[in-house]
Amino acid sequence: MIFRRQRREEVGVNLTPLIDVVFLLLIFFMVSTTFKKESHISLNLPEASGEAIAEKDNQVEIIINAKGEYAVNDQMLVNNNIETLRAAINAVARGDTSLPLIISADAISPHQSVVTAMDAAGQLGFVSLSITTRQPEISE
Repeated sequence: MIFRRQRREEVGVNLTPLIDVVFLLLIFFMVSTTFKKESHISLNLPEASGEAIAEKDNQVEIIINAKGEYAVNDQMLVNNNIETLRAAINAVARGDTSLPLIISADAISPHQSVVTAMDAAGQLGFVSLSITTRQPEISE
Protein backbone atom coordinates (compact mmCIF):
# COMPACT_ATOMS: atom_id res chain seq x y z
CA MET A 1 0.00 0.00 0.00
CA ILE A 2 1.35 3.33 -1.02
CA PHE A 3 0.58 6.24 1.21
CA ARG A 4 0.63 9.71 -0.12
CA ARG A 5 2.66 12.10 1.88
CA GLN A 6 0.77 15.11 3.03
CA ARG A 7 2.23 18.39 2.07
CA ARG A 8 3.37 20.40 5.00
CA GLU A 9 2.83 24.12 4.93
CA GLU A 10 5.76 26.24 5.85
CA VAL A 11 5.49 27.66 9.31
CA GLY A 12 6.09 31.38 9.30
CA VAL A 13 5.26 34.49 11.21
CA ASN A 14 3.56 37.29 9.36
CA LEU A 15 5.45 40.47 10.31
CA THR A 16 3.14 42.92 8.57
CA PRO A 17 0.83 43.54 11.57
CA LEU A 18 3.86 43.94 13.86
CA ILE A 19 5.42 46.53 11.58
CA ASP A 20 2.08 48.37 11.36
CA VAL A 21 1.85 48.54 15.16
CA VAL A 22 5.43 49.81 15.46
CA PHE A 23 4.78 52.55 12.90
CA LEU A 24 1.56 53.56 14.65
CA LEU A 25 3.43 53.82 17.97
CA LEU A 26 6.15 55.88 16.30
CA ILE A 27 3.57 58.26 14.83
CA PHE A 28 1.76 58.50 18.17
CA PHE A 29 4.92 59.46 20.06
CA MET A 30 5.98 61.93 17.37
CA VAL A 31 2.61 63.69 17.47
CA SER A 32 2.23 63.67 21.25
CA THR A 33 5.73 64.98 21.99
CA THR A 34 6.02 68.71 22.48
CA PHE A 35 9.07 70.33 21.05
CA LYS A 36 10.15 73.26 23.14
CA LYS A 37 12.63 75.70 21.75
CA GLU A 38 14.56 77.26 24.55
CA SER A 39 16.90 80.13 24.20
CA HIS A 40 19.49 80.67 26.84
CA ILE A 41 20.86 84.16 26.87
CA SER A 42 23.90 84.73 29.00
CA LEU A 43 24.07 88.18 30.56
CA ASN A 44 26.80 89.86 32.53
CA LEU A 45 24.64 92.31 34.50
CA PRO A 46 26.00 95.64 35.70
CA GLU A 47 26.67 96.00 39.41
CA ALA A 48 24.68 98.20 41.80
CA SER A 49 23.87 98.15 45.48
CA GLY A 50 20.25 98.19 46.55
CA GLU A 51 17.37 96.06 47.74
CA ALA A 52 16.08 93.26 45.57
CA ILE A 53 12.40 93.37 44.67
CA ALA A 54 10.13 90.35 44.40
CA GLU A 55 9.50 88.95 40.95
CA LYS A 56 5.85 89.03 39.84
CA ASP A 57 4.00 86.57 37.64
CA ASN A 58 2.62 89.10 35.19
CA GLN A 59 5.50 91.22 33.98
CA VAL A 60 7.19 92.16 30.76
CA GLU A 61 10.93 91.50 30.61
CA ILE A 62 13.16 92.92 27.91
CA ILE A 63 16.54 91.20 27.69
CA ILE A 64 19.37 92.91 25.81
CA ASN A 65 22.48 90.83 25.11
CA ALA A 66 26.03 92.09 24.58
CA LYS A 67 25.41 92.56 20.83
CA GLY A 68 22.36 94.77 21.48
CA GLU A 69 19.82 92.15 20.36
CA TYR A 70 16.44 92.09 22.08
CA ALA A 71 14.35 89.30 23.59
CA VAL A 72 10.93 89.95 25.13
CA ASN A 73 9.93 87.38 27.78
CA ASP A 74 12.66 85.00 26.47
CA GLN A 75 11.52 85.26 22.84
CA MET A 76 14.25 86.62 20.56
CA LEU A 77 13.16 89.31 18.10
CA VAL A 78 13.86 89.02 14.39
CA ASN A 79 15.52 92.44 14.21
CA ASN A 80 16.47 95.39 16.42
CA ASN A 81 14.00 97.93 15.05
CA ILE A 82 12.02 99.93 17.59
CA GLU A 83 8.80 99.07 15.74
CA THR A 84 9.45 95.34 16.18
CA LEU A 85 10.30 95.88 19.85
CA ARG A 86 7.12 97.92 20.42
CA ALA A 87 5.00 95.26 18.70
CA ALA A 88 6.55 92.47 20.80
CA ILE A 89 6.07 94.39 24.07
CA ASN A 90 2.48 95.22 23.16
CA ALA A 91 1.77 91.57 22.24
CA VAL A 92 3.18 90.26 25.52
CA ALA A 93 1.45 92.91 27.64
CA ARG A 94 -1.81 92.63 25.65
CA GLY A 95 -2.19 96.38 25.89
CA ASP A 96 -1.96 96.44 29.71
CA THR A 97 0.53 99.23 30.41
CA SER A 98 0.15 98.88 34.18
CA LEU A 99 2.29 95.71 34.14
CA PRO A 100 5.83 96.11 35.50
CA LEU A 101 8.44 96.30 32.76
CA ILE A 102 11.94 95.01 33.53
CA ILE A 103 14.99 95.70 31.38
CA SER A 104 17.85 93.21 31.79
CA ALA A 105 20.81 94.45 29.76
CA ASP A 106 24.30 93.00 29.57
CA ALA A 107 26.96 95.18 31.18
CA ILE A 108 28.67 95.71 27.82
CA SER A 109 25.53 96.08 25.70
CA PRO A 110 25.33 99.30 23.70
CA HIS A 111 23.81 102.18 25.64
CA GLN A 112 21.64 102.99 22.62
CA SER A 113 19.93 99.60 22.89
CA VAL A 114 18.91 100.30 26.49
CA VAL A 115 17.68 103.78 25.58
CA THR A 116 15.71 102.34 22.65
CA ALA A 117 14.03 99.81 24.95
CA MET A 118 13.14 102.56 27.42
CA ASP A 119 11.84 104.72 24.57
CA ALA A 120 9.66 101.90 23.21
CA ALA A 121 8.21 101.29 26.68
CA GLY A 122 7.57 105.00 27.16
CA GLN A 123 5.85 105.31 23.76
CA LEU A 124 3.50 102.46 24.73
CA GLY A 125 2.68 104.17 28.04
CA PHE A 126 4.41 101.92 30.59
CA VAL A 127 4.85 103.68 33.92
CA SER A 128 6.57 100.99 36.03
CA LEU A 129 10.09 100.45 34.71
CA SER A 130 12.94 98.58 36.43
CA ILE A 131 16.49 97.82 35.37
CA THR A 132 18.08 94.56 36.51
CA THR A 133 21.51 94.69 38.16
CA ARG A 134 23.56 92.40 40.36
CA GLN A 135 25.13 93.02 43.75
CA PRO A 136 28.78 94.10 43.59
CA GLU A 137 31.31 91.48 44.54
CA ILE A 138 32.92 92.13 47.90
CA SER A 139 36.70 91.81 47.73
CA GLU A 140 38.67 91.57 50.92
